[in-house]
Amino acid sequence: MVEPGTLDVRAKQATRRWNLQGLMVVLFLALFPFLASLVTGEPPDAGRPKFWQGLLIQAYIFAVYALSYDILMGYTGILSFGHAMFFGTGVYATAMLLKHAEWGLGQIFLAVLLITFVQGVLFGLVSLRVKGVYFAMVTLAFAEAFYILSEATDFRRWTGAEDGLHGIPVPDFINPTDQRLRFYYLALGFALIVYLIARRVVNSPTGRVIVAIRENETRAATLGYNTFAYKLIAFVFSGVLAGLAGMVHALWNLNASPAVLSVNTTINALLMTIIGGAGTLVGPMLGAGVLQLLGYVLSRTFGPRWPLVFGVVFILIVLFLPYGIVGTWNRWRAHSSTKDKPSLSSK
Repeated sequence: MVEPGTLDVRAKQATRRWNLQGLMVVLFLALFPFLASLVTGEPPDAGRPKFWQGLLIQAYIFAVYALSYDILMGYTGILSFGHAMFFGTGVYATAMLLKHAEWGLGQIFLAVLLITFVQGVLFGLVSLRVKGVYFAMVTLAFAEAFYILSEATDFRRWTGAEDGLHGIPVPDFINPTDQRLRFYYLALGFALIVYLIARRVVNSPTGRVIVAIRENETRAATLGYNTFAYKLIAFVFSGVLAGLAGMVHALWNLNASPAVLSVNTTINALLMTIIGGAGTLVGPMLGAGVLQLLGYVLSRTFGPRWPLVFGVVFILIVLFLPYGIVGTWNRWRAHSSTKDKPSLSSK
């Protein structure tokens, strides 16, 4: 028979192992600029090390964006086609406040938090009253409305219309061109902090109720939980994280274009979540890295035909890793540990 407390000990050991592995990954990423410099023989702030830093910076930004989408799709069970609305709002709010109002970064951070929070509450109150494909269509409609507004010539002075806003005056100390290494650590720290906050939320009592809603909303409501309120919390939290990712995206690219509000931006979040594994937090972040790095390799190898090759790769991932990279790995590990456990009849 299994000794009392054995399962708890195993769970703690697994958590400790997982935390150690995560710490090793973070340490590697922190040392990456210097490791790349040793390999290439160039300074960390020049040449190929600088290029690879830029590629990883984009991966960190989209990792946060994908994680925010995972809060909705992976943990709450809500499929949204309008998540780009929050991401684009963060991008445009940052760009306009820097270019037209000349606000400081602290003020912009608070402004993006407030704007996306209010946006999440208002649109959540409307869209969450419907479910399934109807919810997806409503969110798509809201996102498309923002996309059309971003291209409207009536607001050209503020948004740049179809041309977007360019030449955003980012503070010199984090200028991604001159201070690439500093911006690299800013993006890495941003992704790490957001992940820790998101993990704390999904492991909290609120997070467990959200997962219960995903599994069986009717039963959660029967137990006395206000499922609408919990879904609204998830919707707002997800939107705020996406808006913050958009803020860093604007600082990195020094521009804001209507493309960040297009449906393709939402589809990218969906792809990253599926590739990495929905409902895992780490999975979508890994999916963002895979999408960025794979896109670069395939574009260099196949040129303009690379999206076709990527489509084939994505089909293979779905076929052979149906739960995503991390999701499939977790299931395989759980299955292996179950086989290793002694049966109840053993002593």
